[in-house]
Amino acid sequence: MFVENITIKNFRNHSYLTYDFSNKMNIFVGENGVGKTNLIEAIYYLSLARSFKTSDDQELIQHGKQTASIDAKIASKDISHKIKVAFTKEGRKIIVDGKPIAKLSELSRLINIIIFEPKDVMIFKGLPKERRNYLDVSISKKSTPYLGYISQYEKLLKERNTLLKQDKIDETLLETLTEMMIKLSGPIVSYRQQYIKDINGVLNKIIRALTGERMSAKIIYQPFIPYDDEFEEHAKEAFAKFKETDIKKKSTSLGVHREDFIMLLNEKDISSYGSQGENRIVALALKLSPFFLIDDKDKRPVIILDDVMSELDLNNQQRLIHFLKKFEQVFITSTDLIVDEANIYTLKKKGEFINGR
Repeated sequence: MFVENITIKNFRNHSYLTYDFSNKMNIFVGENGVGKTNLIEAIYYLSLARSFKTSDDQELIQHGKQTASIDAKIASKDISHKIKVAFTKEGRKIIVDGKPIAKLSELSRLINIIIFEPKDVMIFKGLPKERRNYLDVSISKKSTPYLGYISQYEKLLKERNTLLKQDKIDETLLETLTEMMIKLSGPIVSYRQQYIKDINGVLNKIIRALTGERMSAKIIYQPFIPYDDEFEEHAKEAFAKFKETDIKKKSTSLGVHREDFIMLLNEKDISSYGSQGENRIVALALKLSPFFLIDDKDKRPVIILDDVMSELDLNNQQRLIHFLKKFEQVFITSTDLIVDEANIYTLKKKGEFINGR
C-alpha cells in the first residue's frame, strides 16, 4: 500500500493543501518554518491515528479554527481505500470507505508508516520508555494481536497502581490483578524477543549499506523475565518478591512496562561509546529495518525521513539516497535536497506550494 493523495484543511499552519504522490520518492523542500513537518505529521497520522509530535489532537487544529481534516486515498495494485479524519473541539472521527472504524488497529492494517525524525538520534541515550515505545509501535504494526496485549496490560497496570495507592489494600484483588498481568506478559515478552531477533538478522546489512563499512551492531533485550516454558512460574516468584516493595512505593516495580534494550556497536554500548554520527546511522538503520521483515510487498511500510539529510555529509547522503531507492514509497523533508527521478514539492510559505516534477 502507498499514499496516493492527501488533502488537509486547517491542519497546523496549513489552511488547505492537496497533493498527488508518486509511489516512489517524494521530497518536500522549503525553508524552516513553512510546515514541511506538519505535512508529514498528517501523512503519519493515517497509520496509527496519532501524531508523532503531540498526544493532544486539539493541537492539530489550526489556531482560530473549530475543525480540521485529513482526507487521503491509500492504494495498491488491486485495491484502494479512502480515509477521512475529522477533528473538532469535541474530539475526532475516523472514517474508512464511508464507514466509521471500530478499532484503531484497522488503520494499521491499511497502511504501515515508519518515521525517522531528528530526536530519534537520541533513542539509545534517552529514557527506557522511548525504546519501549519504539518496540510497541513497531511490533503492533507487524502483529495486530500485540497491540491488544499491550492495551490490556496497561489497563491492568493502571488498576493495580491505583489499588497500591489505597490505605487499605484488598489482597485478593491485588493477587488477581497480578495473575492477569502475568498472563498477558508472556505473549508480550515472547513477541519482543522474536522481534528483536528478527531485527538483529537484518541490522548489519543496513548499516553496511549506509556507511560502506563493515560494522557490527546487535540489540540486547533486557526482559524482566526471559520467555520460556517456565515463564509464568518465574514471573509469579518475581512479583511475590517485589510485593512488599510495591506496597511501600505504591507502584508496580517490575514488569514489561519496565523493560529496556541496549544497542551494541562493535561489541560496545553505543549509548556510552558511540559518536553522534554513529548513533545517527545506527538509529536510522534500526528505524528502517522493519521494512525488510515483511515479505508481502503490499504490507511493507511507507518511509518518512524528517530533516535527516542536513546532518549527513555528502557521501552519507548519497549512500542513503541510493539505499532508499530499494523502498516502495518514501517521503523526505529538506531545505534544499534535489534528487533525480524523485517527485519534488517546494513549499514556499504557509499554505502554498509549487509542485515540481
